[in-house]
Amino acid sequence: MGNWLNKEPPPPMVLVPPLFDYPPLAARTRMLESSYNLLFGKLALKCLFDDYFDEARNFSTVIMLKPIDDPHVDLVATVSGPLDHKPDDKIVGNALFRWQSDIDDPHTFVDLYVSNSDPVLQMRSCAYYPKYGFGAFGIFPLLRKKRLSSEDFGLMGLRYGSRNLSAGVTLTPFSSKDELPKSAWLVSKIGRLTTGVQYEPQYGIKDGASLQNLMNWSCAIGYDVGSGSPLSPSFNFGLELAKNSQFIASFYQHVVVQRRVKNPLEENEIVGITNYIDFGFELQSQIRVDDVKAANNIPDSTFQIAASWQANKNFLLKGKVGPLSSSLAMAFKSWWKPSFTFSISAVRDRTVGRTAYGFGIRVENLREASYQRADPNFVMLTPSKEHLAEGIVWKIGKRPMLQSDINAGNFDGIPKELRPLNKIL
Repeated sequence: MGNWLNKEPPPPMVLVPPLFDYPPLAARTRMLESSYNLLFGKLALKCLFDDYFDEARNFSTVIMLKPIDDPHVDLVATVSGPLDHKPDDKIVGNALFRWQSDIDDPHTFVDLYVSNSDPVLQMRSCAYYPKYGFGAFGIFPLLRKKRLSSEDFGLMGLRYGSRNLSAGVTLTPFSSKDELPKSAWLVSKIGRLTTGVQYEPQYGIKDGASLQNLMNWSCAIGYDVGSGSPLSPSFNFGLELAKNSQFIASFYQHVVVQRRVKNPLEENEIVGITNYIDFGFELQSQIRVDDVKAANNIPDSTFQIAASWQANKNFLLKGKVGPLSSSLAMAFKSWWKPSFTFSISAVRDRTVGRTAYGFGIRVENLREASYQRADPNFVMLTPSKEHLAEGIVWKIGKRPMLQSDINAGNFDGIPKELRPLNKIL
């Protein structure tokens, strides 16, 4: 009886919700892409500017499922089209079936893509050997309605990747045109500084002067701070000169904050919750404007700003602003198995003074919902994502501080969905 009366109160806990979409789906196929196109904050900015901003007066449905008996395979199917469907409008549907050799390593896989548009049937394959850093990949359109460019006949590539260096080349061996290589890149990271160059021949191919033509070259430099884990703040600033004709400046920041919980539905020991705030800015300026571009009314410069706030595991708010339009998106997610996400976006076109709406529905069980931490500051107690808050200091008027070894870069004891994506540059 005495032990029951002197029972200690439960320790304070902080809610650590999982991110809506982490790791991003584009990271699963990054071995098929040039590292130049994914680094310098480009992948994070693409997710910030595009995800859940459904096209105006359109709907989108995404289903991402994998069987319980065989986690090595999964299926991603999408259906999209206009809300006010007319007989002449086309509903676009496609599906992607993927086989992955190692469920913890997404870099070796084979997938098949089918669609009612072009390409009708396409196969992609990638094999990467982390021990040696070498990999090979291929994209093969098996059925196409039209074969106009060299990529329509297939693409193959070789790459090398380590923590501080990435190099690769892509070829079009099945094309009748002499366009070898199709592209090449070299990216290096020294400390917090990342530099890269990419070659994509488009000019001077016929006369053999493509290497000397600066319009075929792009270069970028970036400065980044942070580990890349969603529980660690990060900062990225990049400058790019694309094809000697476009200057791009970008900025992206991921902020992890913790606020008090003032929800009467929560238990008394729940003292706070972790929020995720993302902010991004991108400025594009044309440095070469000829008569053709002026005739097409292409602006000399443009910009876009976006921000997102995840208040808890179920609610996400995003907004972006550009010179011609503004967009606002809200997403609601239920972490069932599979999870369901409903999103609504509003697009304000200032040129015509009209607001249009888009809708999206997503069903998924590809990514894990819970964050199980071995760190003593975040010890999972129940499946509801409740964790010990011993590392949190709550004082009125002061910002709470998280004391964790993630600041030291120790990610060995946490699950793969929380680890940084930059193990391979």
